[in-house]
Parts: sequence; structure tokens; C-alpha cells
Amino acid sequence: MKQIVIIDYGLGNLRSVSRGLEHAGASAAVSSDPGEIAAADALVLPGVGGFRDGMEMLGPLEATVREQAGKVPVLGICLGMQMLMESSEEGGLRPGLGLVPGAVRHFPRVPGMKVPHMGWNTLTVPADEPLYDGVPDGSYVYFVHSYYASAPAEHTLTTTEYICEFASSVKNGRVYGVQFHPEKSGATGLRILKNFIELA
Repeated sequence: MKQIVIIDYGLGNLRSVSRGLEHAGASAAVSSDPGEIAAADALVLPGVGGFRDGMEMLGPLEATVREQAGKVPVLGICLGMQMLMESSEEGGLRPGLGLVPGAVRHFPRVPGMKVPHMGWNTLTVPADEPLYDGVPDGSYVYFVHSYYASAPAEHTLTTTEYICEFASSVKNGRVYGVQFHPEKSGATGLRILKNFIELA
């Protein structure tokens, strides 16, 4: 059984992500130990909250995450995806991990449109992407976010429309990020997690 390590840096929905991975067929461990992280078959970087807090709290593990990102599959979820990008506007322009090209921006203010973007929305699913194997175009997943990723087309896996079109998932080599919460997205989310496990 593949050993997936969920990186515990103090900000994340660790229990629900762990349950989701276990339902999808993985052995999931939650750890802040660099040795355990380095020994994993794949890594998940979860996150709930602000970008600045996330980067500061990840600090001691940042070098380990960067090093492993070239060796094993990595999946960033929600804030975890945003931290994979080069920079974020949240709390003033701040650098991210830089593992995926692109920047994180605040949704434009549009009368009648609420921020955060919260609830179910659709994905434009690419035809030949292993992470989305068996996931039909237009599938619904669950979002909660006030900032969105803008990434080059070659690093954008799926897009979603809310106020503007944004990258709802990204990829660079073996590094993946999803803005939505697969662990809260029913059968579609479990299929995406299962596909990620199979990449390990």
C-alpha cells in the first residue's frame, strides 16, 4: 500500500484529508517530521487560512518539501495549492514555494457576487490527464476561497468560472494543486484522490 504523508504545519483540515485518502485506498500519515516526509511515496500539502500564515508556519519544512517535489508526486489542496505558486497578493505581495508558475490574486469586486467563492462549481476537465481519469468534463467539486490562481495555460489543468475564469487546478511535472476540496467533493473528489495515489 502506498504511504501518503499529509504535511502537518499547523494549518489544515488534516482529519478530513486523511479520511479521504484512506477511503481512496491509501495509507495516510499526518506528519511534521522531515524524515517521514522524505520517505513518503507521495505528499499532500493541505491548508485552510491565510497565505502569509501558511508560508510562515511551513518555514521549517519548506526545504524538505522543495526537495521532495522533484522526486515524488505532491498535491496541494486549497491554501496548499496557492502556496505552491510563485506569489500571492494576500497580505501584500508575498513569495510562495515557486513550484508552479503563476500568481494568486484576489477576486475582483463585482456587485451581487459574493466573496469568498463558496459551494459547488464545475471543472473543465482535460482529456488526457491521469489526475482526472474517469472524471467527466463539467463535474462538480466543492470550493471555499477568496483568492484564485492565475497560471500559464501549459500549467493550468482545469478552469472554473466565478467572477472570472481561474485555474482550479494546476500542474508542473509531478507537482499538482487543486483549489477545491476533493475530500468534500463526494465521489468525484474520491476519484481524483484515487488517481493521485496511483501516480505515486
